[in-house]
Amino acid sequence: MNLFSLKSLAVTVVLLMSGSVSAQYVWLDAKGTKQFSDRPPPASIPRTAILKEPVAELPTRTETTSDDPDTDKPVAPLSTAERNADFRKRRMEQADIDKKASDDKTAAAEKTANCGRAKAYQRTLEDGMRISSVDKNGERYTMNDEQREAEMRTVRKLVSDCR
Repeated sequence: MNLFSLKSLAVTVVLLMSGSVSAQYVWLDAKGTKQFSDRPPPASIPRTAILKEPVAELPTRTETTSDDPDTDKPVAPLSTAERNADFRKRRMEQADIDKKASDDKTAAAEKTANCGRAKAYQRTLEDGMRISSVDKNGERYTMNDEQREAEMRTVRKLVSDCR
């Protein structure tokens, strides 16, 4: 080897080690040697021999013909504004899902609390003790047997919905 080829080999090794050479494709050729390139490997190289490929491309819009929905043709990469709009849309959808889950959780907690109160009231009614309350005019009254039975029917229906 001459001095020039040793220097170029040393420079190549240093550049490769420093990471300043940016090969998008790395593959093993037929002899098992690593090949670095910014272009795809030849078609004769099997997929299993390709060690590194570039990162996936940006999403693209597709055009669907009305006749055959399976024939999508890429039109162009999405613009920054379109990607931002898509991101905002996904973020809003996730916020809606999170809000619905939170509302469902709150409703379930309220139902559990209401069922507990209804069961406690049912036990109070079934104890047979006198129950007094205040009417809409602010006057105190004691519940009679018919009122107690009507109230027990209502509470039983509420408790049966809890199960």
